[in-house]
Amino acid sequence: MPFAIAKDGTDIYFKDWGTGRPIVFSHGWPLSGDAWDAQMLFFVQQGFRVIAHDRRGHGRSGQPSEGNDMDTYADDLAAVLEKLGIQGAALVGHSTGGGEVAHYIGRHGTKRVAQAVLIGAVPPLMLKTATNPGGLPIDVFDGIRKGVAGNRSQFYKDLALPFYGFNRPGATPSQGTIDAFWAQGMAGGIKGQYECIRQFSEVDYTEDLKKIDVPTLILHGEDDQIVPIDNAGRMSAKIVKGAVLKTYPGFSHGMCEVNADVINADLLAFLKQ
Repeated sequence: MPFAIAKDGTDIYFKDWGTGRPIVFSHGWPLSGDAWDAQMLFFVQQGFRVIAHDRRGHGRSGQPSEGNDMDTYADDLAAVLEKLGIQGAALVGHSTGGGEVAHYIGRHGTKRVAQAVLIGAVPPLMLKTATNPGGLPIDVFDGIRKGVAGNRSQFYKDLALPFYGFNRPGATPSQGTIDAFWAQGMAGGIKGQYECIRQFSEVDYTEDLKKIDVPTLILHGEDDQIVPIDNAGRMSAKIVKGAVLKTYPGFSHGMCEVNADVINADLLAFLKQ
């Protein structure tokens, strides 16, 4: 069965395709491993082994009441890598998944990791604080909590528009992409998704970033309305030793899907180094 068993017994679902060098994908909130469809199909066809799991409380994984925190998410990822015997992996994290990749390395090291990629990722810290004046005010994240608690179905339909940049003048919204975002969000559990909001907004990943000691690529859309680039990708690139930053004018938070051809080409070039 395609499940790893977490320390607390929670089932962590994963997809594992191919037999080449492993790429392990960590998805954003409130999605699932299916958010990586465009990358999974492309890279398995390029001869890589591709793996994507659903974070606890999301997708097809278990929905426990406890453990909806980044320490546990990182340990769940470790359980997947251990079950599959992964070595020399490229860890690729989008949005909240970028925090998961950084915290996995900060907590478990890089003995199984050869490269890291952070895409539209939340590190180092999204929340505005005295030491992080460029962050977003807590009211933004309280609003997300209110939306999830009040009517998460409608909230996810509304969130998909800025997520993919479909609210911009001249944009051509894809109803299929919006529907897929909604379906992935609704497959998860409200408690886990609600509690995950704190993990992508209030957790400081600075010390994790400092521990990354493998070649690292940071990709970020310059029109990311969900995780603004100046306080995320650009700051992370200054913290991770030797990191390469590539930015994309006009690209949205959901660029891995709506601009998959561009992102896949840049990922492939990095992975072949």
